[in-house]
Amino acid sequence: MAAEERTKTAPVGASGIVRPPRHRLDQPKDPRRKVLPDYDPEAFGRFSERIARFLGTGRFIVWMTLVIIVWVLWNVFAPLPWRFDQYPFIFLTLVLSLQASYAAPLILLAQNRQDDRDRVTHEQDRKQNERSIADTEYLTREIASLRMGLGEVATRDWIRSELEDLVKDLDDRRTLLPAESDEDR
Repeated sequence: MAAEERTKTAPVGASGIVRPPRHRLDQPKDPRRKVLPDYDPEAFGRFSERIARFLGTGRFIVWMTLVIIVWVLWNVFAPLPWRFDQYPFIFLTLVLSLQASYAAPLILLAQNRQDDRDRVTHEQDRKQNERSIADTEYLTREIASLRMGLGEVATRDWIRSELEDLVKDLDDRRTLLPAESDEDR
């Protein structure tokens, strides 16, 4: 009876091995438990940029120099029971290495974010330049068509020269016509 119940709940293959039940493909799976906590990548990116900006300032170098000087002076001149890092300053080396191991990836993350912003800005500038070029070409074609159209339009100087030519022709005819009419009489 137990074997019958087992076959009802889970399918049995040709070899007699009980297969686990299949999940339906038309339904979402149950959410898995996450090992790592959720975080906001944008907030973390802004935080890393603030740290990278601070690490790139003179203020950071001054503070770091002061901390190292105080550390060394304390561990050299303080009473022996109060010293926490003796002469080779192994703990100071560890702290500086830890700081550097966190600073380098944060700086790289900030640079990557800046590269992404620069890429977007470059793309927008490129599209704006393409639009400007297209507008300039359109305006150039329009000006050319206006010039061609104006070439066919009578200008004041052209009309004046045509009228002067007509007046000359009329004067020439008038001078020729009376001479012809005198011969006819």
